[in-house]
Amino acid sequence: MVKIRDIELGEFPLLLAPMEDVSDPPFRALCKKHGADLMYTEFISSEGLIRDAAKSVMKLDIYEYERPVGIQIFGYDIESMKMATQIIEKTNPDIIDINYGCPVKKVACKGAGAGILQDIPKMVRMTEAIVKATNLPVTVKTRLGWDDNSKFVVDTAERLQDVGIEAISIHGRTRKQMYKGEADWQLIGDVKNNPRMHIPVFGNGDIDSPKKVIDYKEKYGVDGVMIGRASIGYPWVFNEIKHFMKTGEHLAPPGIKERVAITKEHLTMSVNWKGEILGVAEMKRHYSNYFKGISHFKEYRTKLVTTFDLQEIYDTLDYIEANAEEFFLV
Repeated sequence: MVKIRDIELGEFPLLLAPMEDVSDPPFRALCKKHGADLMYTEFISSEGLIRDAAKSVMKLDIYEYERPVGIQIFGYDIESMKMATQIIEKTNPDIIDINYGCPVKKVACKGAGAGILQDIPKMVRMTEAIVKATNLPVTVKTRLGWDDNSKFVVDTAERLQDVGIEAISIHGRTRKQMYKGEADWQLIGDVKNNPRMHIPVFGNGDIDSPKKVIDYKEKYGVDGVMIGRASIGYPWVFNEIKHFMKTGEHLAPPGIKERVAITKEHLTMSVNWKGEILGVAEMKRHYSNYFKGISHFKEYRTKLVTTFDLQEIYDTLDYIEANAEEFFLV
C-alpha cells in the first residue's frame, strides 16, 4: 500500500498531474470518476494568493468527492510561499504540493517553478520553510534539473526528503527540454532505488499507454505514475491502465456516444463552476481532444469551438450523439 502520511493511495496509484488551465474542478471530477487515485489543482501563484487575486483564490476550490486532493503552489519568495501555505491550509486540502517543475518562461525566469533548479540550496530552504509552516503533508513536483549539465535530481530528492517532504513526483525532462524529446526515466528510477529514499517516488513523462505503465513499473520500481497530457480529452486513461494491469487486456476505446456524454458532463460542470460565459469559452480547448481521431468531424468541431451559445453547443452534441453511426475512430 502506497501512503502519503496516513493517506492510502492503493498498491500502485495513478496521479493526475497539475496542468494549468486543465486540472480545474470539472476536469478533476471526471478523472476521479474514471479512476484517478490522487489529483492536484492547477498551480496557484503564492503572490496571487497573498494579494487575494480572484483567479488565484478561485483555484482553491476543492470538493469532498475528489479527495484525496492536493493544492499546488509556486513562487520565488520564501516568505510569500510560507504565507500562501497558511492561506491554503485553511481550505483543508489533503496535501500541499510545491511546483518546482513548470518550465514556462514567465514562471521559470523569475526563479519560480523549474527556475529554482538553478539554486538547489534555495529550493531546499524554501521546502523546509513550507514544511514547517503547515501541519499538512507536503509533496514536491520537479524535473531532472535545469539542463543536461545539472541533472542533480538524485541528490536533490534526498535533500528534500531530509527536510520533510512526504512524496516526490519527477518529470523525466530538464527545464531546457520543456516538453521535447523523450522523458528520461532512468534518473527517476535512480531516485527510487537510492537506498536512502523512503518516501513514495512517482514518475511522470510520456505515459501514454497501459503497457508503458507496466514496463516502467517493472523496470524502474516507481511507486506510481503521474499522468498529464495523456488525460486531456481522455479521462478514461486511468481505468484503462488499471484494467490492463489487472487483466493484461485492453479496454475498448470509448465510442461516440460515450464521448458526447462526457463532453456534456464536462460542459455542464464548467458552466456551473465558472458561469456561462467563462464556462463556455474555456471548454473550447477540450472539444478537439474529446473527439480526436474521429472521422468526418471537422464541421462539428468548428461549430463547437466558434459558437458562444450554450444551447447551440448542446444541440450540436445531441446531433452527434443521435447520428453516432456517421462517425468512427480512424
